[in-house]
Amino acid sequence: MLKWTDVSDIVIELMERHPDVDPQYVNFVDLHKWVLAIDDFSDDPDRCGEKILEAIQMTWIDELD
Repeated sequence: MLKWTDVSDIVIELMERHPDVDPQYVNFVDLHKWVLAIDDFSDDPDRCGEKILEAIQMTWIDELD
């Protein structure tokens, strides 16, 4: 089960689910929804803040470079 702290694993799932998305342009509301939609994700939705979403977004951008 994935938690908010599993940033790298979350990014892998997001890349598979949204291959045509440029993460640079994803807003945090959508990113939050997308993470919650991951089948293996099991963490409190309210435990996520802007810093975690930013870390996910930055890791996703780095993975595409």
